[in-house]
Amino acid sequence: MEKIVLKLYVSGKSPRYQRAIEEAHKIIEKLSGYDAQLEVIDIMEHPEMAERDNILATPSLIKEIPPPARHIIGDLLDPEKTLMMLEITP
Repeated sequence: MEKIVLKLYVSGKSPRYQRAIEEAHKIIEKLSGYDAQLEVIDIMEHPEMAERDNILATPSLIKEIPPPARHIIGDLLDPEKTLMMLEITP
């Protein structure tokens, strides 16, 4: 089973924060044929991680594994479009 690792960067506890997490979980649900993992990182709590991954805006979703890495900034409301942008085929 192919492994997929996604990181979701958010900022603070807000409705937008919660919506981004919900949408990222919908994306993970679409990946039932994979070993898919989601790590949620609040840049207010872990600014060093945001700096390391060059996060300039939130929400930001990063596909770390498999390479090549892909970044999406902003709304994740369309899971199919998001997966296409991440170059992942469910």
